Amino acid sequence: MPHSATLTVFLYALGTALCTGLGALPFLVTRQVPKAWLGALNAAAAGLMLAASFGLVYEGISYGLARTALGVLLGLGFITWSSRQLRRHQDLTLGRLNGLDARKALLVVGVMTLHSFTEGVGVGVSFGGGQTLGTFITVAIAVHNIPEGLAISLVLVPRGVSVWWAAWWSVFSSLPQPLMAPAAYVFVETFREYLPAGLGFAAGAMIWMVFSELVPDALEDTSHGVVATTVTLTSLAMVVFQTLLRT
Repeated sequence: MPHSATLTVFLYALGTALCTGLGALPFLVTRQVPKAWLGALNAAAAGLMLAASFGLVYEGISYGLARTALGVLLGLGFITWSSRQLRRHQDLTLGRLNGLDARKALLVVGVMTLHSFTEGVGVGVSFGGGQTLGTFITVAIAVHNIPEGLAISLVLVPRGVSVWWAAWWSVFSSLPQPLMAPAAYVFVETFREYLPAGLGFAAGAMIWMVFSELVPDALEDTSHGVVATTVTLTSLAMVVFQTLLRT
């Protein structure tokens, strides 16, 4: 296997992680970022990831329907179990934060970090399906990471954490992506028969994230109409983008 291909996957995934830090940048201008912005961004990320997830399923089915379906179920089971385990442990501290502030901050950073593992797998296995699919999924996850960084910063900055430390914690929450992506890529390249299961696994986890995390968060911060319209338009844009990449 060419080392250059593995390095490319790593760099793409590292780029998605760095995009998370962009979510802290609005706080350089104002400490009062409108929650409606976060709602719209979460809705946009939901539409992009939903379209990307079904792109993974479509690609996986071309290799094997049963293995793709099994992968979706495994991804769904893993992300629900992991999230449940994480929410049971909220009694830690984070730097100078403690009590309810620390629990809230740790929950947000922890959930984002947990999700990043599956997103890293998504990047890696998507490159196993080719450069076009890999680029498509990477763009979707990179855009999705920006509102994740904003969400983390909205928790940390009002509680006294500096903007740059908030940016660091945002990027930190996405570091599993460049760590997991090359490993997932090497695995599916070495064991090609597992590629459809890997694509399905990433899709199942991402679809769960859309409806369990992104859409509910968006609905808390902005209107149903804005969320529905944004999800629809960004899903359409991502489908068009995928089609153009394949032509």
